[in-house]
Amino acid sequence: MKLHLVVLDGVFDLGLAALMDTLSTANELAGSLAQAPPPIDVTVVGVRRRVRTAHGLTVPVVPVHRVQNPDVVLVPALGAKMPDALAARLAHADVADAVVALQQWSSAGAATGAACTGTFLLAESALLDGQRATTSWWLAPMFRQRYPHVALDDSRMLVNSAGFTTAGAALAHLDLALSVVRSRSPALAALAARYLLVEARGSQAEFVIPDHLAHADPVVERFEGWARQQLAHGFCLADAAVAAGASERTLARRVQSVLGKTPLSYFQDLRVERAVHLLRTGSESVDQIAAQIGYSDGVTLRALLRRKLGRGVRELRARA
Repeated sequence: MKLHLVVLDGVFDLGLAALMDTLSTANELAGSLAQAPPPIDVTVVGVRRRVRTAHGLTVPVVPVHRVQNPDVVLVPALGAKMPDALAARLAHADVADAVVALQQWSSAGAATGAACTGTFLLAESALLDGQRATTSWWLAPMFRQRYPHVALDDSRMLVNSAGFTTAGAALAHLDLALSVVRSRSPALAALAARYLLVEARGSQAEFVIPDHLAHADPVVERFEGWARQQLAHGFCLADAAVAAGASERTLARRVQSVLGKTPLSYFQDLRVERAVHLLRTGSESVDQIAAQIGYSDGVTLRALLRRKLGRGVRELRARA
């Protein structure tokens, strides 16, 4: 398997290292399996001759015009982590050149993946239009506004969609690299994960800070403030719209645009956030916590936590 890592100037050091170290670890461990898969031939490719990481380390790259078509292309994150800085970085000429290379390789049949802010580079190519994807959870509002034709599910750590794989924030680079290994050998991916101490994790939802996302829009921010005061009393769209200073239809549209979900679904997210905080910081029973966030019993809360986070009460308390 020929795999290209497309590295732009200012690449996120941790992201690049996570991809390279995970893939090289898998290659080293392959020989210990009874049926060893062929090695993954990794080439670090650049659209400029000189590439440095966000911390100023020099990255040796092979120029894009000198490499053969790969089987797999991976894009690590850019060092720009916040919306304004990322938008400015995406306007640089090397991004446009990288987009051309990604489009050509994809047309030739290469599977393509990206993690964290690297998903924005992939989305710039329009290759993700009509596809499902994920990205860094705190950049989800920006992603939705910039790429409205991509079906974003920012709750997921990893999303596979018709030849494309996208991964969430920062350490999701590990999940992206392991997904490549898994496509060749599930046994090798499991072994590499054990060596690297990477546990199974399908969701980013546990790490999301809901009010951080809500602040991307004043109407949504006002709705979020009202919702936090109403967790124990229940959801009413009409009351929420009055508190947000908008019609019910406008509130629903703005919440969907910024957060990618309905007002009721976001209300449930806030309930989950509060429940997790109480589970990890106190000793109250599940039934007592359920009552504090508006549920009549702990059974409903347990089901909600499992559905939203993929974890049960014992797991959440154990991770406190």
